[in-house]
Amino acid sequence: MPHSVSLINTIAAGLGLALILGFLAARVRLPALVGYLLAGVIIGPFTPGFVADAEIAAQLAEIGVMLLMFGVGLHFSLDDLLAVRKIAVPGALVQIGVATLMGGALATWWGWNLGGALVFGLALSVASTVVLLRALESLGLLDSYTGRIAVGWLVVEDLAMVLVLVLLPPLAGTLGGAADGADASAIWTTLGITLLQVGGFVALMLVVGRRVFPWILWQVTRTNSRELFTLCVVAAAVSIAFASAALFGVSFALGAFFAGMVMRESEFSQRAAEESLPLRDAFAVLFFVSVGMLFDPSVLIERPLQVLAVVGVIVVGKSIAACVLVLAFRYPLNTALTVSASLAQIGEFSFILVGLGVALKLLPPEGQSLILAGALISIATNPLWFSLIAPIQKWLRAHSSFARSLDARDDPLAELPTTTEARYLSRQVVLVGYGRVGRRIAAALTAHHIPFVVAEQNRELVEKLRAEGVAAVWGDAAEPAVLIQAHIARARVLVVATPDAMNVRQMIETARTLNPSIETVIRSHNEDEARLLTQEAAVTVFLGEEELAQAMARDVVRRAVPA
Repeated sequence: MPHSVSLINTIAAGLGLALILGFLAARVRLPALVGYLLAGVIIGPFTPGFVADAEIAAQLAEIGVMLLMFGVGLHFSLDDLLAVRKIAVPGALVQIGVATLMGGALATWWGWNLGGALVFGLALSVASTVVLLRALESLGLLDSYTGRIAVGWLVVEDLAMVLVLVLLPPLAGTLGGAADGADASAIWTTLGITLLQVGGFVALMLVVGRRVFPWILWQVTRTNSRELFTLCVVAAAVSIAFASAALFGVSFALGAFFAGMVMRESEFSQRAAEESLPLRDAFAVLFFVSVGMLFDPSVLIERPLQVLAVVGVIVVGKSIAACVLVLAFRYPLNTALTVSASLAQIGEFSFILVGLGVALKLLPPEGQSLILAGALISIATNPLWFSLIAPIQKWLRAHSSFARSLDARDDPLAELPTTTEARYLSRQVVLVGYGRVGRRIAAALTAHHIPFVVAEQNRELVEKLRAEGVAAVWGDAAEPAVLIQAHIARARVLVVATPDAMNVRQMIETARTLNPSIETVIRSHNEDEARLLTQEAAVTVFLGEEELAQAMARDVVRRAVPA
């Protein structure tokens, strides 16, 4: 095959076979990404027949990671990141430590040296951001508070892995690898330089980037060229990601994520997200295909018990550790299970760690095969764990007194203070969610002297609201106990201002059971969901695009009609 057409052959074979197998997977009610992974296995070097260029596929996949993380950054503000820092930072660091210990213990049991055990454990500890984002988007959870916790958690993991990748080479000799050992002062110097680089990058993006990139996007928009606008968006994502890696030692994914965050300051961020969506989806498919190409199916036959143990650490061990950590921070069971499912897989950073470990002669060759097998199996099964969250939650509450106690545990933020004024607890509005939409609704209610109680999952936000004298209760409003604490039985209106529409029906059912005469107003982004809620639940649903169109139409008519 001529090298000049290997790129075309790789893209054609990868996307074409992914389409066929993804379609077949969807027809038998499996996630489409299972088909994408199988497509990679078929065109990979470990199966007979056509073999695509693995190096080109990996680079195409890296572009997909950049674009996907850039898109997430366009919807994820710095405030969102800071809002979850109290759980994401300690949670991610402790979870990395626990998972590394589990993986390292397993490798030590197999007779590997300290360096191999350490690299193996670290590779099992870090989840794939790409897989997580696909799962959250498909479930409509990306904009929810639980989704922000999961994304923030993985951002912290990515930052930690940047430090690991920098520190591993100087430590390789000490850990039994091929490199010469470094003294303590050299290691601390390397760590300090890395922290300065990462800090410099973040500061540059947040201070300079927040002013420069939105200005550039505005200048391009003024040309009225759609092609230039799309080119600007893609060029910003890829160029900033590359520059961050070349100049600051930050990963491509992390660089693209921060690029999206600063571009979000532009009023054209929504258009930028829409214009880049087709490219993001196409290259994300190539990411899963490239993962499949790395997998050698023979490892399932030669080392089945070891593969099973690796998958157990990834899917069971990490998930239990994350669940316990989230519950320890006094978050609801649903949040704990969602974060656990989010982390029950490994991906791109694991592959980078494996490659570095093998190059430094820390990780034995079989370690690479085991980690790739664990990655492919955990990625393929990840949608299953998300689908089991609701049944597991229901079963635990039915059969475990401890699970029921988690919902009823004594938490001062889960109950309204006894000093709450009586006016808040009679004919009030119960406002679920205090994000951008919820804040505006609350401001309007305050301006009209209408009492309201906020139900919010962000503990720090509830603390802040109470300090400001606003009646607020912490928890997931899908849980009856939360609405009961908000005195839904005495309320006049229930307003669901959060974009998380998964549990809206449960909120409505609880509210009407306790207060049959209550009126309900829902926010939605999905036309089908809005139509079903209007027909089946008889509630008032506001659809974002529709309300914007009506408001613009009224303004246009007002201006067009002569006085």
